[in-house]
Order: sequence, then structure tokens, then C-alpha cells
Amino acid sequence: MKVTVGDGMAATTTGSPLAYTPRFDFRDLQLIVAEYTDPSGRERELSETFGSMRWLWSQDEYVRFDRDTRELRSLTFFVPARCVSAAADRGPRTRAAGLRADDVGEFGMPQTAVFHCGAGAGALTCLVDVRLFDREPDARLGVAPDVDLLVYEGSVAGWSLGDPARYLTDGFTEPPSGPPAPATRLRLAECLELVSSPLVDRVMDSDPEAWQRLRVVERALREQREDRGRADVLHAVISRLIEDYEG
Repeated sequence: MKVTVGDGMAATTTGSPLAYTPRFDFRDLQLIVAEYTDPSGRERELSETFGSMRWLWSQDEYVRFDRDTRELRSLTFFVPARCVSAAADRGPRTRAAGLRADDVGEFGMPQTAVFHCGAGAGALTCLVDVRLFDREPDARLGVAPDVDLLVYEGSVAGWSLGDPARYLTDGFTEPPSGPPAPATRLRLAECLELVSSPLVDRVMDSDPEAWQRLRVVERALREQREDRGRADVLHAVISRLIEDYEG
């Protein structure tokens, strides 16, 4: 299958998806699928790869291909700032696939614009246009465990992370082993809404209802006994939000 990645890179699907465990860094709201384990490793990889990260810390999604094989090497996606309501994930069954770029070259890949995560945090879906939530993707390419690229009209227009609570972490650290607690899944969905527009705007404007929701979630995370590693990741972000905007 041929797809377009970013603003013009043609790629062909392969039978070799990435095997790395996804890391959902909640502090910086980024999904990392890569072999490297720190920012220095990410920087070293730049000299060995090509793709959409045209300079360090650019505002693109990071899709990197190996210079020698042109095979997909790593991914870093960023959760957009706007949360929307949407129907449950739909569309074709995920097809496990790697990607091989047709040519060596740099390209742009703007970050997605909107995301949806249901109440149970079954999946986190990010798309370049809110209108795409009303359409089924033409294909779902499973390029890593629980990570799908969403293809519309031949172009990659978003991505999805299944069971995002499972991969919760801080920075480049490996996620905790074992499945998340049901309470963690609920809290993750609430936290994603609290740190994104439009709800975070109401927090910054000292809206009483928004602040009540914020404090309820903070208390629930602080008092949660099970799955403490993941709860601590969420609590650190929520408590910082309170510190930053408390009057």
C-alpha cells in the first residue's frame, strides 16, 4: 500500500512494524516510539535518519526513517491542545505494517489539531481536522504496539494510541509493567480534558466549576492506592496546574 506522509513523502507499507513499547509522556504530552531513551539519544539519531524532524525541537511530528534502509526508525507524536467530543473509534481493522520511504529527503509534518479520548480512555485519537471524526479512516496502519496511523484518501492524517493509560510515563522512562487499574483509565481521560482547551481555559479564568473538577481529580489521584506509579505521573501534572493558576 502506498501512502503519503506529511507534505509529500511517499512511502510503501512493509511487514515490519516497530517493536518498541510506546511511551506516553504525560508531562510533555508526547508519544515516543523509539529505541533511544533520552534526549541525547534522540539527537544522535538525527544524523542517522531523515524525515519530518527537520531540526531539533521543530514544531513537526517526528517521523524518522533510516538513511540506509529507508525503513521507519522512530516516531514522536504530540497531543494537540484541543479536546473534542466524538463517536467511538470506528473504521477498518488495524493492519500491522511498517513503512519504507520511497526516497531519502526531509519533509514537513505539522502536528495534529484536535484529539478525543473517551471516558474510559480506551483509545486516544488525534487528527489534523475535527471534521475527520465524522468519517471512517480508509486504513489503520499498526506501526507499533497499540499505535495506528490513520489514513484518509491516501495520506496519513492522524494517529491513535490504544489503551493509553497502559503506556503512561514521565519523560523517556519505560512505562510500569502490567495493565493499568480501572481508576487510572478514568483519571487519565479526566486529566486529558483538564489540561486541554476548552476546559483548561476555564481553569485559567478561575471558573468555579472548572476548579471544582480540577480539585476533585487531584484528590482522587492523591488518594488512589493502586497503580501508584501511573497515578503519580498524572498527579504531578494536575498539582502543577493548580500551583500555576491558583489565585
